[in-house]
Amino acid sequence: MANKELKSNKDKKNSLKSVRAELKKVTWPTPKQLANNTLAVVAIVIVISVIVFVLDLAFESANKYGVDKIKQIVVDSKNVQEENTNPVENSENIEENSNESEENGTSKTEAPEEEKKDEDSNKDAE
Repeated sequence: MANKELKSNKDKKNSLKSVRAELKKVTWPTPKQLANNTLAVVAIVIVISVIVFVLDLAFESANKYGVDKIKQIVVDSKNVQEENTNPVENSENIEENSNESEENGTSKTEAPEEEKKDEDSNKDAE
């Protein structure tokens, strides 16, 4: 057991000596080089953070004003296209809804007699 302790102490001393030897080989920067390198890093970090901040504001405003308005325009155009592409179906749906409400006695607007006769003749023709 004593041999193990001696070996571990020798290993520790050898490793510390090797660390010192390696640190002596390192070329350390001068204080002027250290200051210049530090300033360069800080300047680059500031420039990149300003760029990211500006891009964030640009994309946020584009999202707020551009994308939301484009979405609204697309939705409005789809609604207009649906109304324009199916005018017959829309009028039939309106007629069906008015007929159902008339049967229930909840008609809000009364169609003139001539229109009712035209609707009846169209149904008979079908």
